[in-house]
Amino acid sequence: MSEVDLKVLEKEVKKTKRLASEQAMALHDLIEDRLPDAYGELMGIAQATFDACQAWDEANKKFQAASSGSV
Repeated sequence: MSEVDLKVLEKEVKKTKRLASEQAMALHDLIEDRLPDAYGELMGIAQATFDACQAWDEANKKFQAASSGSV
């Protein structure tokens, strides 16, 4: 895999990590500040956080595999 391809994968890892962190902050804010009144939002925000973390995990695994294969 070329250096350019690795940079693209690394950028995707950083982007998905940022998005996962943003979702985690939204979940944290809900838990800390708005529960129990906003309990109806819990499942949606939790699912979005899970999906964002899963996207990061997949991107990170691709990057790790490509990085170890190029050494």
